[in-house]
Amino acid sequence: MPDLLIELFSEEIPAQMQRRAAEDLQKLVTDGLVTAGLTYAHAVSFSTPRRLTLALEGMLAASPAVVEDRKGPKADAPEKAIEGFLRGAGVTRDQLETRETPKGDVLFARIEKPGRPAAEIIAEVLEQTIRNFPWPKSMRWGDGALKWVRPLHSIIALITTEEGAEVVPMTVDGITAGRATQGHRFMAPGQITVSGFEDYEAKLKRAYVVLNPADRAETIWHDGTNLAFAQGLEVVEDQGLLAEVSGLVEWPVTLMGPIADDFLGLPPEVLQTSMREHQKFFSVKNPKTNRIEKFITVANRETADEGATILAGNEKVLSARLADAKFFWENDLRVAKADMNQWVQDLENVTFHSKLGTQAELIERMAVLARELAPLVGADPDEAEEAARLAKADLSSEMVYEFPELQGLMGSYYAKAAGKSDAVANAAKEHYAPLGPSDDVPTAPVSVAVALAEKIDKLTGFWAIDEKPTGSKDPYALRRAALGVIRILVENDLGLALDRFIDSQLVRNKGMAVPELDNGPIEEFVREIAEHGVFGAAFRTVMDRHEAGTTATAIRNIGEQVPDKSKNLLSFLHDRLKVYLRDQGVRHDIIDACIAMEGNDDLTLLVKRARALSETLNTDDGENLIQGFKRANNILSQAEEADGVEYSYGADVRFAETDEERALFHALDAAEAKITPAMARQDFTTAMSAMAALRAPIDAFFDAVQVNADNGTVRRNRLNLLSRIRSICTSVADLTKVEG
Repeated sequence: MPDLLIELFSEEIPAQMQRRAAEDLQKLVTDGLVTAGLTYAHAVSFSTPRRLTLALEGMLAASPAVVEDRKGPKADAPEKAIEGFLRGAGVTRDQLETRETPKGDVLFARIEKPGRPAAEIIAEVLEQTIRNFPWPKSMRWGDGALKWVRPLHSIIALITTEEGAEVVPMTVDGITAGRATQGHRFMAPGQITVSGFEDYEAKLKRAYVVLNPADRAETIWHDGTNLAFAQGLEVVEDQGLLAEVSGLVEWPVTLMGPIADDFLGLPPEVLQTSMREHQKFFSVKNPKTNRIEKFITVANRETADEGATILAGNEKVLSARLADAKFFWENDLRVAKADMNQWVQDLENVTFHSKLGTQAELIERMAVLARELAPLVGADPDEAEEAARLAKADLSSEMVYEFPELQGLMGSYYAKAAGKSDAVANAAKEHYAPLGPSDDVPTAPVSVAVALAEKIDKLTGFWAIDEKPTGSKDPYALRRAALGVIRILVENDLGLALDRFIDSQLVRNKGMAVPELDNGPIEEFVREIAEHGVFGAAFRTVMDRHEAGTTATAIRNIGEQVPDKSKNLLSFLHDRLKVYLRDQGVRHDIIDACIAMEGNDDLTLLVKRARALSETLNTDDGENLIQGFKRANNILSQAEEADGVEYSYGADVRFAETDEERALFHALDAAEAKITPAMARQDFTTAMSAMAALRAPIDAFFDAVQVNADNGTVRRNRLNLLSRIRSICTSVADLTKVEG
């Protein structure tokens, strides 16, 4: 069976576009071929800075002939309907067949489509692919109309069989397909003629082009780590940079050079970031001191002086870059040692969001909330407030202005230089965490308080102005913030009722504020609410104590919006919690059963309940208990609806008529005696285990007893007994929401 080789050779393709482009080429071509009936056994694509390559094995030589029976109108249909069918099917009237069907005689057209040679199909599909290629950015050049990421120079489209190789006859915008390509731009610039993929790959390698980007990355890492190891050093791993650099070269040559002594005192993160962002250099550290001492660069060619000239040029450029970084570092240290609050004041002129105020206002809200959270997470309130006020100070620093990705980290260095405690310094670095699902969460109490304050304020702020995530759009990373709140609480085993803090921060938020109020009345109002607990009742209690007037009316206007926004935000957190727990194997219906219980704003408590219920329902007793519970609940619900009464009390063992009935009474008493204290101390595992132990007596009861007995007293007693089953089981979780 034939094989196919395609190469699209152009000027340099940006490294960040190459992988996706190779995948797109493979998908567009193979989908087009298969749609046209040309199947294949295997496909693989590659990219280098100057070429996209696709190789197919085991392709059909031609598409198969197809016979299609196309159903038309009824035989007695109007003539115009039949003529329309004839035009659509491309047949004449004498080619139609009349067939009997359950709905009468129907006209059918038998359409025969002959097979087409592979070259003809490939030419169509490849031209369509080239003309409609989904580059993020593309350009036109010369007088042509073709768009490509960079000027396209040549096309290889070659079908290979045992008899030889055949060029696919096609021309795209003046570029005619052939069997020739070019080697390395500098080391082997001549033309190369190929006869198939194996020949193509081998000749490219002889022409100093490594086709596979994975091979180039492996060479870079292998050679780089060997160079470092020979001097007792280690290369700092950076997979993103490795992927990018492997897309910048066709023939990687790894070189290692020194960093001037003047710059070795810079923080390692500054050195690493500066070299990675500006020069695409790998950092090399001394494992004994963790200090960055050298760099690794990757050249695209071999030289007679073994890279000495290249290294010298790179060292000169790097020194200029690092001189800038050193200047920023030293200037920032002088400011930090004098007064870091100067940077916080500068943030009064930096807008966080047009409806949410400045960065300084955000910091003020964070500081107040961090102080409130501190006692609940084991932090010192004064330290938590100070940490919150300084956590974002480095946004005004010159270093973070140059390298925004160092925010927080530089704040930690500056806080230490200013003589702040380790807890305050670490909070600056850790309060943004976690940034992703695999990132570590902060564990130090002060860092936890500030991180929670930052994320809760962010969520409540955007909820206050109705800027919530919609569909796949989440421009302010609110889903990430919600997951951060969940992970910080759950992974630190922190029991925290979020409802109060969501409410208070909504009230404080500038998005909820009105011109008549300043911070004074708002903060006084928030403190009064906090004294009374749950927002709805607290709000009404406090409002009753306020006199009528502008301030009271303004506060009322804010407060009336809070309950709905608070409830909606808590639902959003519950939705993110479902995603978090589903990834750990907890079913959505189990989570819903736990969310339906009181205290669902304590996410840690909610997770413990859900995990305990999940473990219980994964046992035979737990699974069968659900069936027994649902049976009891269904019988009870139907009886209550039919009788118009609620059977919620009065079950008495004296009216039991069977041993199984009496055994269930005793089992319920025993379960309740274990469940009630276990729930009080939040020991969900014990409570769930006691609930699961009801499986056998409930099964035995239903096997032996008819609930709707003829005797009215016995029937009412049994229905009240079912009510006890329902109340005991639903005291642990709302089992009505569990499926099955």
